[in-house]
Amino acid sequence: EIKEKGVHDKLPLKNKSMAMIFDKSSLRTRVSFEVGMTQLGGHAVYLAPDDIKLGKRETVHDTAKVISSMADIIIARVSSHEDVSELAQYSTVPVINAMTDLEHPCQVLADLMTIYERFGTFKGLKLAYLGDADANVIYSIALAAEILNLELAIAAPKGYEMAPEARKRVPSVKHLSDPAKAVKG
Repeated sequence: EIKEKGVHDKLPLKNKSMAMIFDKSSLRTRVSFEVGMTQLGGHAVYLAPDDIKLGKRETVHDTAKVISSMADIIIARVSSHEDVSELAQYSTVPVINAMTDLEHPCQVLADLMTIYERFGTFKGLKLAYLGDADANVIYSIALAAEILNLELAIAAPKGYEMAPEARKRVPSVKHLSDPAKAVKG
């Protein structure tokens, strides 16, 4: 609804603030979150890597407590998945994982939205991924496939397979070495 009708007249986040913790910079992530927050009526505060030095100047625990006492939501694009987990554990406001070494959920939500806009459903669709499967984007796609009951086949070259501990969390995903078999159907 928001994409079709716009929200300029609704402003559901009016007078709300979002703290954006960036341990790793990104043009697209920063701009999309800042513009999105503005379009929804709120304000975003960008905290660059040198501004915050997450876990170095102050502990992640203290950072979560302080920022969540001032902001209504936190987004974190950080190197370590443990850092975003700790932020969420000690924050009193929602924390959005904008990317970690383990996951990239916002990217996958955008990918899924594109697929849904194109096909109008996820039912009966088969997804295939070819390439380095030991990466945050494909791990997030695999998690989404589990949640949405999507058929997903991954073909990765030897040495680039999804890590064994990650594979355990996505048991329905097919892990193959032959790209032709992964894309079949």
